[in-house]
Amino acid sequence: MCRCHRERTSDCRFITASTVAMATRTQKLAQPKPNRLRYPDRRSVYWLDKLPPEKTGSTTKIELTPCWSELCRSKKFYTQVTLSPIWEVSEWALRAVASDRLCSLAQPRALAAGWQPNHPLLAPLNRATQTAVATTRICQLAQPKRRLFLEGSGHKSKPVPVTHIPCKASAHIELLATPKHDHPKFKGERSVCWPVSRAARNYTASQRLLELSSPKERKALFEGYDPYIVSWAARSASPSPRIQQLCLPLPRKCSSN
Repeated sequence: MCRCHRERTSDCRFITASTVAMATRTQKLAQPKPNRLRYPDRRSVYWLDKLPPEKTGSTTKIELTPCWSELCRSKKFYTQVTLSPIWEVSEWALRAVASDRLCSLAQPRALAAGWQPNHPLLAPLNRATQTAVATTRICQLAQPKRRLFLEGSGHKSKPVPVTHIPCKASAHIELLATPKHDHPKFKGERSVCWPVSRAARNYTASQRLLELSSPKERKALFEGYDPYIVSWAARSASPSPRIQQLCLPLPRKCSSN
């Protein structure tokens, strides 16, 4: 058998096996899918081919742990009457003997070395203080101060006679109190109405003045704008060497042909 015949035979066998496998796969895919909804009243998602076993007993029982059982018990309410604060002393307590340490702790704390008792609120006055006579200077100092209220102040009261005579003002204060004089070239306030000269009445406004006095025209954002107009400066511009260099294509993109 030649080589070509052997290769042809092997190719035929491979084609036959592929055809059989494809037919088997086609038959398997042609089979209808099993109906999973044969039992429309199923109550669980863990069974598909048979009904779950029926439950004859009661529901599921939960076993309580000792801790849960203890927590389920009702709380106990203590109705016992509280004992009296006075109770009987035992015989051993009556015969007890206190130690030296206990006796030292039972002693009250001693006062500080510099402690003095509180002074009474009203100290008694001696005889000399009670019979003392005030001098003229003490009577003068005991009089209340008389304050001068300025005119126009917010606090209004009865006028108080001024007893304090101010000293003479200094020369600097008098200079500052003097009002300023008018400038020698001051001509006084100008009248509201004054005569207009003959030249002003016969004056004719120039074209530029009329142009400046007319209101400014407001145009829309792109009104009168032509994007295709090239200015004269752009027409007469000459590119620099750097711009000409940037306009040339890259050498690596230029072909040698």
